[in-house]
Amino acid sequence: MVKKAGSVVGIIHDRSKLIDGYLEECKSAIGHTREARAPIGLATYILNPVRVLSLFQRMVEEDCELLYLQGRPEKLIITTIAVPPISIRPSVFTEGSQSNENDITERLKQIIQFNAKLRLELLEGRRTGIKYLIGWDELQAVVTLYINSDVRIPLDMQVGRPLSGFVQRLTGKQGRFRQNLAGKRVEFTGRTVISPDPNLKITEVAIPIHMARILTYPERVTHHNIEKLRQCVNNGSYKYPGARMVTYPDGSSKMLTGNYRKRIAEELKSGCIVHRHLEDGDVVLFNRQPSLHRMSIMCHRARIMPWRTLRFNESVCNPYNADFDGDEMNMHVPQTEEARTEAFLLMGVQNNLCTPKNGEILVASTQDFLTSSFLITRKDTFYDRAAFSLMCSYMNDGMDLVDLPTPSVLKPIELWTGKQLFSVLLRPHANVRVYVNLILKEKNYSRPNKEHKKERETMCPNDGYVYFRNSELISGQLGKATLGNGNKDGLYSILLRDYNAYAAATCMNRLAKLSARWIGNHGFSIGIDDVQPGKKLIDEKGKTISNGYRHCNKLIADYNGGRLALKSGCDATQTLETEITERLNKLREEAGDVCMKELHWRNSPLIMSQCGSKGSPINISQMIACVGQQSVGGSRAPDGFIDRSLPHFPRKSKTPAAKGFVANSFYSGLSATEFFFHTMGGREGLVDTAVKTADTGYMARRLSKGLEDLCVQYDNTVQDAGGGIVQFLYGDDGLDPAIMEGKAGVPLNFDRLFMKVKATCGAEEDEYLSPSDISNIVQSLLLKHNGTLDGICSESFRKSLSSFLGDQAKRLECLMKLVDGVEVENFENIKNVEGLTGISKNTEKIAQKVSGITEKQLEVFLKTCLDRYVWKRIEPGTAIGAIGAQSIGEPGTQMTLKTFHFAGVASMNITQGVPRIKEIINGAKRISTPIITVELEHNSNVNAARIIKGRIQKTVLGQVAKSIKIVMTSRSASVKVTLDMKTIREAQLSLDANIVRELILETPKIKRKLQRINVLEDGKLEVFPGGDRNKLHFELHSLKNMLPAVVVKGIKTVERVVIAQKKLDDAENDQGGPKYNMFVEGMGLQAVMGTEGVDGRKTKSNHIIEVQETLGIEAARKCIIDEIKGTMESHGMSIDIRHMMLLADVMTSRGVVLGITRFGIQKMDKSVLMLASFEKTSDHLFNASVKGKDDKIEGVSECIIMGIPVAIGTGVLKIQQRVDPLPMLDYGLDPIIS
Repeated sequence: MVKKAGSVVGIIHDRSKLIDGYLEECKSAIGHTREARAPIGLATYILNPVRVLSLFQRMVEEDCELLYLQGRPEKLIITTIAVPPISIRPSVFTEGSQSNENDITERLKQIIQFNAKLRLELLEGRRTGIKYLIGWDELQAVVTLYINSDVRIPLDMQVGRPLSGFVQRLTGKQGRFRQNLAGKRVEFTGRTVISPDPNLKITEVAIPIHMARILTYPERVTHHNIEKLRQCVNNGSYKYPGARMVTYPDGSSKMLTGNYRKRIAEELKSGCIVHRHLEDGDVVLFNRQPSLHRMSIMCHRARIMPWRTLRFNESVCNPYNADFDGDEMNMHVPQTEEARTEAFLLMGVQNNLCTPKNGEILVASTQDFLTSSFLITRKDTFYDRAAFSLMCSYMNDGMDLVDLPTPSVLKPIELWTGKQLFSVLLRPHANVRVYVNLILKEKNYSRPNKEHKKERETMCPNDGYVYFRNSELISGQLGKATLGNGNKDGLYSILLRDYNAYAAATCMNRLAKLSARWIGNHGFSIGIDDVQPGKKLIDEKGKTISNGYRHCNKLIADYNGGRLALKSGCDATQTLETEITERLNKLREEAGDVCMKELHWRNSPLIMSQCGSKGSPINISQMIACVGQQSVGGSRAPDGFIDRSLPHFPRKSKTPAAKGFVANSFYSGLSATEFFFHTMGGREGLVDTAVKTADTGYMARRLSKGLEDLCVQYDNTVQDAGGGIVQFLYGDDGLDPAIMEGKAGVPLNFDRLFMKVKATCGAEEDEYLSPSDISNIVQSLLLKHNGTLDGICSESFRKSLSSFLGDQAKRLECLMKLVDGVEVENFENIKNVEGLTGISKNTEKIAQKVSGITEKQLEVFLKTCLDRYVWKRIEPGTAIGAIGAQSIGEPGTQMTLKTFHFAGVASMNITQGVPRIKEIINGAKRISTPIITVELEHNSNVNAARIIKGRIQKTVLGQVAKSIKIVMTSRSASVKVTLDMKTIREAQLSLDANIVRELILETPKIKRKLQRINVLEDGKLEVFPGGDRNKLHFELHSLKNMLPAVVVKGIKTVERVVIAQKKLDDAENDQGGPKYNMFVEGMGLQAVMGTEGVDGRKTKSNHIIEVQETLGIEAARKCIIDEIKGTMESHGMSIDIRHMMLLADVMTSRGVVLGITRFGIQKMDKSVLMLASFEKTSDHLFNASVKGKDDKIEGVSECIIMGIPVAIGTGVLKIQQRVDPLPMLDYGLDPIIS
């Protein structure tokens, strides 16, 4: 046994525990000496450094090889100390003449002192042998602290303040690795406050002139720019546009501060480099911390402007997550042409409009822009020629050619609608070849209800159905769904996909200018009268709240009287809480609905909430009607005093007011108790945010480190830095998540493309195809393209394409038979109309017009689909590891930390949010809420479910026994167990006394204490203890205490089982009665799957390690994907499944589940430098040096540390230039005779 010695710097090697007779041998060897009589204490086993050194020197080479040692082991013991040069330990001089020495110098000073002291003692021979050892130990301790100051040493040796050692210089956030190697301070940067400017393009950033004078760009003089640069040199460094310095080809440079500038300017020639001030059009990088994803640093074009803030278009706030309440942002100026080009092409705003997280658009209109678009496109807004022309000129500062459309009203005066303005915005004049086709349902679209089953579409009374056809806005009031971010079918997404980034950016610029100017003239403001409730509203609200209170009082009365019907898996208190919370939440919604109905359409908060620019109906109803229930920790306000929340209420009160329901609105003002409850809720939110930030930040860092070096290669595989294959094809289809068009990561949105093709490529004179023709032509066209598609298109894409066209053919067929196209009530009338009997020609024509397609259209559609699919392949060299880590790490910051209730079952808590994601990524062996979701073979019968529940749920003897008593007579003593047969029958457990007897005998702890068990009659057993007669009382009582815990039925590791009714769709509901499944809390997946009546093939667990142990590594991979996906979706985040697949593959590609933690990453065969830059720096470095590991410098971290280009992205390939060989030169004398 080896352990550290406490008091001295040494190691105890305790061999007294060995069984191989070592001690006896030792004693017999020293039996004749005087020491033999002394006891062998721990001190005899201390290995001091001298002893270890001598042991090491005697080691043979073969042993070193077996221990994987590089070189001789005695090198590991320091005998001479390396003293670093002054540059590593500089002195700091203060105002006076005194200097503060570096910690390392202090340590060296101490070493010299202790060494001199020991030498003096040895020379003078003043001390006895044991005292010399103290001197040695002190010297040993000081040298140890010189290397690692965290080593624990005896208290009497500690002197002065703690100084840092060499190890402390390397480790941690402030250490060399993270502070100076993996990231460095840079020059040519600026930082200041940001403010909005809608007149800038989205690709521009306004730079204050003060900054532009200090930041420079080295421009090389050519004959194109020599005049401009001469002028800059003349102006010098204080006058803009000037220059700060000139560098000459021979390497010398001159600062431009004195009066000799004119001469330098005249002498300027090609080849010199002028460090000129920033000017309009320069490429700069713009960044805001925290940089959670790659869109947090993008490339903009500079525009030098007066004043002192950095300004940019508000449309670009989203990717940076910036607002203008005092945020500061950083700006970097790339210093070479290559850097500028690369920044502009790879990081330019126009190339990063979409997020690779899920392909949604990120740079899009916000706030004011949405409000003004919403107001301009209202149904009743008309403009005369002057107003309309003025608004058209707002869009491009009156610089562009605009073709005015035909007015929509001609008499008595020509009038244009606001919707026509958007047609102009998309397509200002006839030469612009942009044809937008899209159909969208805005937030205020009136959905079909019970009376009106049919969709109203363009006839929506709220005008929520947005329909663009060939760049003309036909119907719909524009709001966030059309113009905002986070949508794949919005206007900008479609411009970007159908045309290019330039089209989308131009549109954003036009809308920003139009909106800022229009809303400035029109005016849009909010005042106290916007949140003043009317008399009717106050009465309605009073009624609603008193009804809700009455309902709650009835529930509380039922609870007190014990009449409350329990919910599945809940006791009475839980049921009451759930019911009341449900009712009170509904109450706030009802009050909100009343309030929304009463408001005038001109109400500012209402407008903002409808168009999606800010706020929601809940905010409005809280201001006007009622603030609602305050929650603390996911339930109502807890008790802060004995049996009550505040001393203002009676004891044990469960009324809404006593538990944090705020009936007042912010307008009417909160009462004292309400205010206090509101504060409780608010405080929780703040604490939550602070805790979450730290957690998600660390999680994102671990993910980035774990996935950083994954990259798509030219053979489509995903490999890590060492060339190990993680995926054979990225995401199983090799497509780029950033350019997916459909929902849930589907490459194309066929419906919209089909609509676009039909709108842009008109039928004209062509013949429409019949349904059978459509299917035949599709097959032939697909066969024709098959050769080109084999290596490219996935099978699933081909299937989805042909099934979509098949559906179109079916729809046409139905229309021709007039089943779907006409309401059934009117069906009789149609038959009576002349000329329309059966399938006549006219009917067919109508059907063709509505749903038909010509051969040309079909060809164009197929070609478009296939061309687009080919463009969606992911580029080799893409750093998908880093992108994947950001895509999972960034949404974490928007998640809440709380746990949520589980679907359908009120009392079953399941960990959600950040803690759940953390558990999955850590590959935790023990998780907080393991739950097995059980599918039943007969899922429609609730009694069958109960029988299976009995088989699975752990039932102990104490639950099914009426009594367990000690019975003592003069002859014998025993414990008598009486079973409660009624309960056993009700719970459908097949138990009797004989089965229980067997189970008791199988329990090892009890079996040792038993003599025998007698079964008396059907439900009674007698248990006789064995052992010593004197201890009989103890034995009886311990038996009585142990028997209730004997498991008589079910699986030991299962805590409880809840039967839940499945939530079904309407279609499934119609087919039969309710369907049931079960949730099992606890472990034991294998046992649950093996239970009779359980469908093992569909039974899932959320415990990844258990799934791996039971079903293997592939099942664990699937489980990781499903769990992350489920957690993210429950918080309303959509993340492309390909990122989760990649993470799951990294965690499982070694054959076991490895968490993304310091232990997991270590097992992933990462290089030494990468591990050292992650965590436990010193351990990895010492370990690597002992074993003599070498680092090939292939990964990302290592390359950054060593300052070498990374082999990812543009660094994945090298370019060779072919140079013709030089002609051979003959160096002899010219021949006289040629």
